[in-house]
Amino acid sequence: MNLQSISNFILPILVLFIVFYGFAHKVSLYDSFTKGAKEGMELAFSIFPFFMAMIFGVNILLKSGFFDHFFLLLKPLFNFLRIPIEILPMAIVRPISGNASFAVMVDLIQKYGVDSFLGRLAATLQASTDTTIYVLTLYFGSIGIKKSKYAFTAGLLADMMALFISIILVRLVFY
Repeated sequence: MNLQSISNFILPILVLFIVFYGFAHKVSLYDSFTKGAKEGMELAFSIFPFFMAMIFGVNILLKSGFFDHFFLLLKPLFNFLRIPIEILPMAIVRPISGNASFAVMVDLIQKYGVDSFLGRLAATLQASTDTTIYVLTLYFGSIGIKKSKYAFTAGLLADMMALFISIILVRLVFY
């Protein structure tokens, strides 16, 4: 029996375990399932406006060319600090979207190589930061927290520090 065959049986076995566990503890499985599904749908609808606002704001910045002009302004500073400007799109996108930053990382690795400074820096940055804005927007919005400025500031400062520490560590460990 190969790994694929085993993985095909894991989900049905898990569902059967839950059903038998529910029967053993005299839980109304159908009522519990429908109640959970209803709560899930309510949560999805409560999160949707916050999610759309975040997507709208990010698309405005991307489509307007704002980032291109912003990178041109920062290029002399990054050259002075010996930081490749190519990492900046990933550093900006990472707090917003894990999938988008992963795509930027894959692009950097394909373009510069997995063993290049940029490839290692992108992988380190991907692993050491979180989707701060995404987390704050969805989770704080879904439970109604309005005063999130300190959490927002702390999260973005942590992401910025992760960028600088990633640069230092990749230089120390690999170069």
